[in-house]
Amino acid sequence: MRAWVSARGLPKYRAEQILTWVYHRRAADVTAMSDVPRALREAFAADFILPQLCPERVARSADGTRKLLFRLDEGYAIESVLIPDPPRLTLCISSQAGCGMGCSFCATARLGLQRHLEPHEIVGQVMAAESVLEAGESITNIVLMGMGEPLHNYDNVVAALEILSAPWGLAISARRITVSTVGLLPQMARLVRETNVNLAVSLSATTDEQRARLMPVNRKYPLERLMALCRSLPIAQRRRITFEYVMLAGVNDSAGDADRLVKLLHGIRAKVNLIPFNPFPGAGVTRSGDAVIEAFRQRLLAAGVLATVRRSRGQDIDAACGQLAARYESGHSGPTRQLPVETGPRLGMVRG
Repeated sequence: MRAWVSARGLPKYRAEQILTWVYHRRAADVTAMSDVPRALREAFAADFILPQLCPERVARSADGTRKLLFRLDEGYAIESVLIPDPPRLTLCISSQAGCGMGCSFCATARLGLQRHLEPHEIVGQVMAAESVLEAGESITNIVLMGMGEPLHNYDNVVAALEILSAPWGLAISARRITVSTVGLLPQMARLVRETNVNLAVSLSATTDEQRARLMPVNRKYPLERLMALCRSLPIAQRRRITFEYVMLAGVNDSAGDADRLVKLLHGIRAKVNLIPFNPFPGAGVTRSGDAVIEAFRQRLLAAGVLATVRRSRGQDIDAACGQLAARYESGHSGPTRQLPVETGPRLGMVRG
């Protein structure tokens, strides 16, 4: 949008003016842009389509969780999840259709990478979720923990983060936005340097052998390098890196695992979020028992590590952590493929 305005020799403020109408005021069409000159509105309408993403289906869980399914142009499907936890209402959004990271405990990984989401498709999930809110509800927190690896789609995700947090955008405080990653080291360093959002790292193992089996990314970025980077990141005061740890019975839930985790986190301002594994067909692993999870947590707490257990939500509609996999909805059986990360923000879809 900024480049488009500049190419026409128009004042820079026109870009922010139009973006304010599109994202902050949620303009349904260009005629609503009352303080934009008619000729500029017409030129805009000729070159752009306003970003719109509408849920094809909304499933509601017995615990109040809502899962939204969106259809993309090619027939792929993505999912977002509204998670009520008063006074918070968190929206978990996707950054890719499918995922190419191959983590064994995640249903989305079974899809493979279908494609990256554009900035307007990432932001559009938030705008669409607002349309299904009930009276008195408002989204308080955004987590990029849905389908896909956000940092594999780095440029588009960062463009979306700007739209989400900018005053002309959705004006959501960056402190209320969290980006989760399996541990793509170069992009992690860039994210902390270039944005002010919270960082979460999916860890789920305490040895390289163990983590490489669960998370293939560990073969490229082993634990020693990952933890060294986390120690060096300039995390703001009073903030912590959240380490997500999926609890798998007999795999990573022993007392020895807990002790090794304490050592791994030494020197890092960290919080550990223990996630009971949420089953899906063909997973090949099972959930640790509640007593085992609590014993693991108490061992961390005794060593001075802040640790919580994530409450599982939306299991009856396959909306719990690790369960998002819209294959059954997409109707697209073509091969998956690796796509290059695209650069530069876009406003909706450019015509032509």
